[in-house]
Amino acid sequence: MRTTTEIAKLLSQLDSVKADDLEDQDLDFKEWNVRSLQAAIAHVIEMAICMANGGGGTVVFGVRDKIIGRANAIPGVPPEIDQNILMKRVYDATDPKITPIFEELRVPEGTGRLLIMQIYSGMRPYTDTSGQAKIRVGKDCQPLTGTMRRSIMVETGEGDTTADIIQGNADQHVSLGAVEVLKKIAAKEQAPEDLLSLQDHDFLTSLGLIINGQLSKAGLLLIGKEASIREYIPHYYWIHLRLRNDTEYSDRAEGRDPLIIALSKITDRIMAENPVTTINYGMFHFEYRMYPEIVLREALMNALSHADYRINSPIMVKQYPGRLEISNPGGFIGGITPQNILHHPPVARNPRLIEALTKLRLVNRSNLGISRMYKYMLIEGKEPPIIAQPGNSVKVILKGGELSAPFRAFVEREAQSGRGFEVDHLLILDYLLSHREIDIQDTAVLIQRTDTEARDILHTMEHERGYLEHGGSGRSLYWALHPAIYRELELDGHPYKDRRTEWEAAKMHVLSMLRQQKDSPDKYLTNTDIRKITRLNRDQVKRLMRELREQHPQITYTGNRRSAKYYYRNN
Repeated sequence: MRTTTEIAKLLSQLDSVKADDLEDQDLDFKEWNVRSLQAAIAHVIEMAICMANGGGGTVVFGVRDKIIGRANAIPGVPPEIDQNILMKRVYDATDPKITPIFEELRVPEGTGRLLIMQIYSGMRPYTDTSGQAKIRVGKDCQPLTGTMRRSIMVETGEGDTTADIIQGNADQHVSLGAVEVLKKIAAKEQAPEDLLSLQDHDFLTSLGLIINGQLSKAGLLLIGKEASIREYIPHYYWIHLRLRNDTEYSDRAEGRDPLIIALSKITDRIMAENPVTTINYGMFHFEYRMYPEIVLREALMNALSHADYRINSPIMVKQYPGRLEISNPGGFIGGITPQNILHHPPVARNPRLIEALTKLRLVNRSNLGISRMYKYMLIEGKEPPIIAQPGNSVKVILKGGELSAPFRAFVEREAQSGRGFEVDHLLILDYLLSHREIDIQDTAVLIQRTDTEARDILHTMEHERGYLEHGGSGRSLYWALHPAIYRELELDGHPYKDRRTEWEAAKMHVLSMLRQQKDSPDKYLTNTDIRKITRLNRDQVKRLMRELREQHPQITYTGNRRSAKYYYRNN
């Protein structure tokens, strides 16, 4: 939920960004339909349902979301629109009933007023009285399909199959060997001693895996006998393949072991081809694996604990010579996407199972597992995990590689000086080790934060830590690695080390081409031409040409953006 003060601050950015760029899962900007009052009210009802199904949020009416320039972006809401009538219309048209809160925000543009609709989360799913509905997913309102309705049931716990009870005495379904392994692994994670010291039956009851003497499916999955798992959860199984390439494998294993045993078996198979390598670098002695052990455990635990066990598809682990792919049936739920997973609040598909794993400290409800995976790959100078949703499944791809000793030593020295790294910092540094520069918009996408948050982080990395330096101004502002970081990382031979020299060379090349073009039939260069000449992106070309025009008044242009044409004139 956004306050009127927060909205007012966001509106101040509309001279440089579109309102669409400020939107999020819980915030939308909408233009008011002045042509039809009935259509406008129908839109309000639709947005109320969409936001309520998405978990609540704020809708600002009276703002065009695709226009840059505050004066044109804020036509406002007509003064005769009554907030109380809108509230009643939404209430009457929804099932279950939604009671929105409307607030007025005075602005100098347009009609002088905006309407802010606050929607609180409640007992989803919501529809209109004819049964139609949409749901907020990211920045969009999508039709509330049957699959999404099922996802809502999962998120609210109504569809938690792991909470189902297995008939009969619990002891007949429990594997005592699996319970022993579970306690050992939990002890390594420093689970509470008073919990681990309980007798097995009391231990499982305390975890919520045994209820009134009967085993839940969460307990069966975690520490059940294989025969019982086959009978009551027939779609669960795991496969591990060692592949030579995309079509041939050298070794295969599969099983229907309880999850805690499956975790150990799969980990052991991966680790057999994931040996420790030692590197001595200056005063540091590093031991590393192709895939850090903590990353493997987090990725496997995510797959095992978040799988949809109603789908007849395995937990699949494919181990290639240079990469590892871990996938599980069941796509993302609760508005989580690959583009927001780093900071999205966690949503449990299997709450009863997750509750037990959380008590044992085998998973974390604060969504730290994903961040750990990113962090421990990045601090070794490796690529961050790739997280995707192919069809109705989730896949994590880990790319192996050598340890970057200079980068690892840099991270260690910074940590010893009290300046540890957040995942945001590591992602930006990793990006700039293979790219010339980064701007605010690309940073926001990279670290999955808002433009404002991205700007603050870049500012901190430049002014407080000295990792970056900036160039350009306004919308053309960009950041690059500071020369001192190149020296710290011993990257004298890095292809982007001489970025300033390359930039000046690009300018001279374009200037020379413009001078040559002035006597040809085509007396100009376009943005596309210049991108091909310099291999720069669109924003970089705009900045380069602005600098060239300031230095050489003979350069003029017509048109703008993609239609811009640059000329060199002698007078």
